[in-house]
Amino acid sequence: MHIVVCIKQVPDSAQIRVHPVTNTIMRQGVPAIVNPYDLFALEEALRLKDRHGGRVTVLTMGPPQAEDALRKCLTFGADEAILVTDRAFAGADTLATSYALAAAIRNIDRDAAVDLVFTGKQTIDGDTAQVGPGIAKRLDLQLLTYVSRVEQVDIAQRRLRVQRRAEGGVQVLETRLPCLITMLEGTNEMRFASMDNMFRAARCAVRIWDREAAGISDVSKIGLKGSPTVVSKVFAPQARARRAELIEAEGDAPRDLALTLINKLFTRNPKLRDAIVAQPS
Repeated sequence: MHIVVCIKQVPDSAQIRVHPVTNTIMRQGVPAIVNPYDLFALEEALRLKDRHGGRVTVLTMGPPQAEDALRKCLTFGADEAILVTDRAFAGADTLATSYALAAAIRNIDRDAAVDLVFTGKQTIDGDTAQVGPGIAKRLDLQLLTYVSRVEQVDIAQRRLRVQRRAEGGVQVLETRLPCLITMLEGTNEMRFASMDNMFRAARCAVRIWDREAAGISDVSKIGLKGSPTVVSKVFAPQARARRAELIEAEGDAPRDLALTLINKLFTRNPKLRDAIVAQPS
């Protein structure tokens, strides 16, 4: 089984600042990390490798320093790392990014057939959740989003069954291989890096592809030329100045507290009671 995991190096969101004049994200001096959602995808891929054998390839598109994120993934047990980097990719939005990554996966598939592609549900710097589905569409792969658990993989029958979190419950879906899965957060716990894998990651030669090596010939679909998205403004949310209010109920039972909260809510919003009553049951 050959699994490709798409990851991204992102700025640590806990330390991101927004420029007060230009309203753009200030990345200078902010440490870079592996996108946390992608680690859930990587761990799930490694678990499948532990059960069924095969190999895991981690792939990213980014600047040369994104190699650090790939080496981090190698310390967890990934077998191979590929960095797609080229100045022509600068300014890429989700449309251009999915095009470049799909071309790279197609190139990987020529050397060794790809059975599964994993991504995180989204990235913490963009939060669009568009790249995974975009890759699946371009490669004509079955798409399973917001997967919370991979139940079964039948390599002989080329079938896979997963649990997918949806509104109102959990869906159990079965599809054929190859397919693309976007993993939900909190679905597993990333393993610790072993000493052997740390040494291997330090020695491993990360494969570096420019646009030609990745199989991209149409430069109009990558970088700024292939990015129709326009970000007009980025701003930080204003901190709330209101302090929490302590509400005490007349009794100790949960019902007493609930009635106190409901009465206070109706007192502050006189029209709310009439709006609720007017709604059809």
